[in-house]
Amino acid sequence: MSIPKPEKRIAEFENFGFGMFVHWGIYSQLGRGEWIQHQAKIPKEEYERLAQTFTASEFDAHQWACIAKAAGARYITLTTRHHDGFSLYDTKGLSTYDAPHTPCGRDLIREFVDACNDAGIVPFFYHTTLDWHHPDFKNDFKAYLQYLRDSVEVLCTQYGKIGGLWFDGNWSRPDDDWEEDALYAVIRKHQPEAIIVNNTGLGARGQIGNLQLDSVTFEQGRPTPMDREGMPKYVAAEMCHTMNRHWGHGANDFNYKSLAHLIETLCACRRVGANYLLNVGPLGSGKISLMQEALMRGIGDWVRETGNVIYTAKPCGVDGEGKNFGLQDGDKLYLFVHDLSIVGDANVTVEHGGAGAKTFRGIPRKVASVRWTDCDEALNFTQDGDTLQIECTGYPYGKNLVVRVAEVTLE
Repeated sequence: MSIPKPEKRIAEFENFGFGMFVHWGIYSQLGRGEWIQHQAKIPKEEYERLAQTFTASEFDAHQWACIAKAAGARYITLTTRHHDGFSLYDTKGLSTYDAPHTPCGRDLIREFVDACNDAGIVPFFYHTTLDWHHPDFKNDFKAYLQYLRDSVEVLCTQYGKIGGLWFDGNWSRPDDDWEEDALYAVIRKHQPEAIIVNNTGLGARGQIGNLQLDSVTFEQGRPTPMDREGMPKYVAAEMCHTMNRHWGHGANDFNYKSLAHLIETLCACRRVGANYLLNVGPLGSGKISLMQEALMRGIGDWVRETGNVIYTAKPCGVDGEGKNFGLQDGDKLYLFVHDLSIVGDANVTVEHGGAGAKTFRGIPRKVASVRWTDCDEALNFTQDGDTLQIECTGYPYGKNLVVRVAEVTLE
């Protein structure tokens, strides 16, 4: 058996490396998360009145795209319709429960796609498969599935070329026939190059499904290496992750992950070749909060400071101690080094240890040189066969990258 070669579009998707997830809808006005209708058992008629106050008054798709660009994200996946059944796009008569029929009065997905294209960001569409609004979801499932396909066809035909579709909800009816082949055939007909993802949820991370799917998902969990030996096609991997504990806007959720944690998670994803899809939950008005924007921009600062190596460098069997690992891109290896200390006067430098010799194994060829990507400082090294030991200098006072990257040039 052998590992299949990735199709061009899947290889390009893997090279995106990092994306921005956006959960936004009428639920965002309540500031209690995207599942609040279900969790708080809000009566359907009461909940749906939120559409009457949805103005999107601070929604600026170009600002979203600028934030993603500054973060180093290559794509944005936006909830065109979430489980509450409300659509941010013009459903072309399939429903009046959409953005054009609210005080907002416009097609927000049109604005989103245009802004992404202007910024060189690839637009992806999240679309729910379960629906708390549409009566046929419970009463006539086959009729509902036709409504779902018709909805997806609108997305595939009204916005030009899109990067992919990201589905979520099949786990809600695990024993039913979702007619996936028919759904994916709609996409292949109109968007043959689109990446198709169907989230397997918290209980089935990394599970492979229908043959038309192009990536597995690891929701809220560190991805594990993919065993592609003998697979009928090459399938990518992606981890989706929240900044706090909610996907949609949580006004009183202050439990944000640190920038250091997010940087380490991005690195852990790329260690196994998976993309990192990091979520923001805009306010009901459509504005991304300062906290979330700052964290996204902080990741971008790290990406640029370490040499933009997270995109095309791939797992290559090089590993170090603990969290340390290596990726390869052509004749270059990139060694990711965690937990280095700051060096300096003991009166102000509280960290100790961390710098010094670091060992990596699995080096494929003789090493010519090693340097830090952030400052071009050459590093001393010794090599014994496939084992490389580099003398890692600590950070100068005023600097700590959380994860530092050393570039290794191979002879």
